[in-house]
Amino acid sequence: MSNHFTGLSLGPPLGDQRLDLCDLYAFQAPGDPGRTVLILNANPNADALHPDAVYRLNIDDDGDYLTDIAFSWVFGEPGPDGSQTYSVYLATGEQARDPEPGGTEIVKDARVSFGPEANVVTAGHHTIAAGSRSDAFYFDFDGIKNLFDTSGKRNFTAPHLGGTSPWTGVDSNVTANVFSMAVELPTDALAPRPELHVWGRCSVRRDGRLVHADRAGHPSMSSFFNTDDTKEEYNASEPAGDRERWTDSFVHLLGHTGGYSREEAIAAIDEHGLLPDVLHFDPAKPAAYPNGRTFTEDVIDVRVAFLTKNEAPPTGLSPHTDTLDRFPYLGDPHPAS
Repeated sequence: MSNHFTGLSLGPPLGDQRLDLCDLYAFQAPGDPGRTVLILNANPNADALHPDAVYRLNIDDDGDYLTDIAFSWVFGEPGPDGSQTYSVYLATGEQARDPEPGGTEIVKDARVSFGPEANVVTAGHHTIAAGSRSDAFYFDFDGIKNLFDTSGKRNFTAPHLGGTSPWTGVDSNVTANVFSMAVELPTDALAPRPELHVWGRCSVRRDGRLVHADRAGHPSMSSFFNTDDTKEEYNASEPAGDRERWTDSFVHLLGHTGGYSREEAIAAIDEHGLLPDVLHFDPAKPAAYPNGRTFTEDVIDVRVAFLTKNEAPPTGLSPHTDTLDRFPYLGDPHPAS
């Protein structure tokens, strides 16, 4: 759940776990490099998603950080037994920039899978699924709490460096599940030139309009780069405005977490492509963060090293071993404990 803790006081956005976007992945389909896999995970409880929300994968294919292709998932009211259905809309061009789920309905009232087997839906050239899966994200939560002072509104912005290693060596997510929305499609349909910019968005309907509750691009961005004073604005903002709005805030943070000068901070942000906050993916190159993201990269290592200017030791954790080589790629959900 690398994008977890994006709400106030390390809670979920707008106080609702169903609106919490956890992770975003982009990689070539195993065995078929001509197809791209995009996965957006939400809701660390791994149960039904919000029926008044829109969960969206936004794709910019021409480098202006405006949406050119959008896949929108919308969910029905959960049944008495917790069951749920979903529909998926595909929009392109100007229509993709409307936050409403417009365009062509490519999946209608499909069954969400909460059991051990995914319900895989074929819609033209698209392969789609939605439901509970094993969470591939691995992290040492107790170690993170040892490393960072989270008192007040600071969240993860004040690291304790020096002395013994903060890491416990325990993967806090080894039996965790997550709600996953996955799509696989021909890469040519995404028309990368040559790079795609991908970000997730969760919006919820309040008083008749959609309110942006969360977003996901680079792993562990909002969680680590924002305090309670900025989180809600950050979660609601759009990538096209990121550099102008958030550069100074990030520079200030990096001065505290890693002793960066302003010039060093801006150079590091640019080198890592952190603003705008979108996942970069060139499908012609092997997928491995920061080119897309697979299930094996230790993104907490990457993010903590960046924040502390390589002063924090590596976590020493290993990737999960229950991922699949077939769609929807995340492993079957763990049984309820």
